[in-house]
Amino acid sequence: MANSYFGASTDIYNPKDVFEVKILLAYFLNRIDRPVTPAQMLEIIRSDDIVSYFLYVEAMDQMTKNGTVAVEEREGTEYLVLTEKGREGAEDFEALITKSVRDRIVASGLRLFAKLRAQREMHFDIKELDNGYSVRCWLEDDGTMLLDLTLFAPDKDQAEFIKSKILMNPTDFYGNVLDLVIGNEEYVPDLNE
Repeated sequence: MANSYFGASTDIYNPKDVFEVKILLAYFLNRIDRPVTPAQMLEIIRSDDIVSYFLYVEAMDQMTKNGTVAVEEREGTEYLVLTEKGREGAEDFEALITKSVRDRIVASGLRLFAKLRAQREMHFDIKELDNGYSVRCWLEDDGTMLLDLTLFAPDKDQAEFIKSKILMNPTDFYGNVLDLVIGNEEYVPDLNE
């Protein structure tokens, strides 16, 4: 489904042929400058309806056959890596893809990598209790425990919801908890009440 703004389709800005998709994928891999698994790449291009699945599959097939993208295995996982030939093509032809589409694919990739990083750093343990569920979350950074917090949820769905909301932006969650603690003041009752 195409994105829309005031009912107008933005699909007109998306790549329409394999050649454009190959340039866009090469641009992305060059810009992000890190290996990406095929599943991650698919999630990136589909998360914002940037490229149709069929164009993506055809473009990636052509890119691996012509040597602009290599598939490397590291620790049992396959990664897509831009070759030097692909890097040169990305730099030479990037202007053929609109800046808005280039920006969208990079933003989509950065969102995915931030989400994956958060999932690695933020840990959860959801346990059933007699009257609901406990949601324990803890955040570690280089072996240092930054946060260890347990929250109550009345049912499993709400426990999973709490987990998903924290995972959306664990850095802000941690910052908000610190702000709350730092800004907390002693309760002074109003004796006039």
